[in-house]
Amino acid sequence: MDQPNFSLNSIPEIRFGPGRIGMIAKDALAVGDADRPVVLIVDAALRELGVVAAVEATLKAAGADLAVFSDIAGEPKQKQVEAATELVRGKDAGLVIAMGGGSAMDIGKIAATVARTPDGPADFAMQGKPLPKDTVPKICIPTTSGTGSEFSSTNIMTNTAGKKVWVWGGETKPQRVILDPELTLTLPPNLTAWTGLDAFSHAFESCTNMNRHPGNDFYAHHALTLISTTLETAVKEPDNLGARADMLLGSAYGGIALDNCSAAMAHNISHALAALAPVHHGLATGLALGVILDWQVETDTGPFAAAAAACGLGHDARALPGWYSDFLTRCGVKRKLPDAFKAFSGSDLAAEMRTPETTPMRDVTARHVGEDDVERFAAAMMAMSRGNTE
Repeated sequence: MDQPNFSLNSIPEIRFGPGRIGMIAKDALAVGDADRPVVLIVDAALRELGVVAAVEATLKAAGADLAVFSDIAGEPKQKQVEAATELVRGKDAGLVIAMGGGSAMDIGKIAATVARTPDGPADFAMQGKPLPKDTVPKICIPTTSGTGSEFSSTNIMTNTAGKKVWVWGGETKPQRVILDPELTLTLPPNLTAWTGLDAFSHAFESCTNMNRHPGNDFYAHHALTLISTTLETAVKEPDNLGARADMLLGSAYGGIALDNCSAAMAHNISHALAALAPVHHGLATGLALGVILDWQVETDTGPFAAAAAACGLGHDARALPGWYSDFLTRCGVKRKLPDAFKAFSGSDLAAEMRTPETTPMRDVTARHVGEDDVERFAAAMMAMSRGNTE
C-alpha cells in the first residue's frame, strides 16, 4: 500500500527511570554552561511539599550558582512568564531547569528561549517576532503524567487581556528530558485522573484529526494503549510505581504525537472554557471529549477505529463513546465543571469557541464542525456547571 509523505519533528534526549532525578547534577553539567548560574523554575506546590528540595541540594552540592523561581499557580499568566524571563535574563543563566506540570515547563521553556533578547515573551506570541536562535539551554522534568509539554514546541500562556495565546517553535524545546516516575507518586487521585485524561486526549486527537499520518500514529496509538490500560490503576493505587511509569511514558508519547499533528475539537472547547473561568485543563479536555465523541465516530473512515483498537476495543469506532464514558467513571471523574461556570451560558462558551485563538483546532477536526454543532457542544458543556450531565 502506498504511504503518504509525512515529517516528524525532533525529539529531545530522553533519560528515563525510577530515581533518575538523582543524576541531575550530571545532566546540568552535560547540557548547560557550567560557568553560569542555573535557574530552576518549579511549581510552588512542589516546593512547598518538599519534592524539589533534593534537586536543589544536589545542584548546590555540585557547586551550582542556583536561583529558584516558584511563583507559579494555575495555568501560566503573562506576568509570571515575564518575571521568570527577567530572572533568567538578569542572572545571565547558562541553564534553565523546568520542573513540575505543564505550567512550570511552559514558563521555563519560554523564559529560556527569549531571555537573551531585549524583548518580552508576549512579543513572540501568536507568530509575532521570530524566535531567536541564541537561547539558554533547557532541561525539562515533568512531575505529572499529562501535559507532554516537555516534548512540545507549543507553549501556552494567558495574556493580559485574559486570552490564551501561544509561543511556538522548535527553539523552545529542551535539550534533555528527565522522566522519573518516582516524582509522580505524590500526585493525588483527582490530578492523576485529570492529567491522565489530558495525555489521553493528546494522543487521541492527534491520531484522528485531519493532520494525522502513519508516522505519528506510532506514538499516538502506543500512548492510547498505555493510558487506557494504566490510568485507572494509577488513580486507585497511587504507590504503584509500574503504573506511574507506564503513565509517564504514555504522557511522553502523547506529547510527541501532539507536537506533530496538533489537537482538535476537544481542545477547542477546553481552551474556550478557560477563557471564561479557571478550570483544570485536563478535566476540561477530558469532559469535552466525552461530549463530542459520539458525534465524531458517526462518520469515521478508519482513524477512530484504529484508535479504538489501540484502546483494546477491536476496530470498532462505535464502541468508543460507551467505553470512554465508563473509563471516566472508573477513574473517578465527575461530569461537573467548577461553580464559577454557573455565571455563563452556552452562548458565552460558543462565542469563545469561535475566536481566532481556538479556531485552528476546530478547523483540523476530522468532521466538519458547523455552527449548530458549536452551539450544541457548548450547551452540553455548560450543563455540567449545573449538575446536569445528561
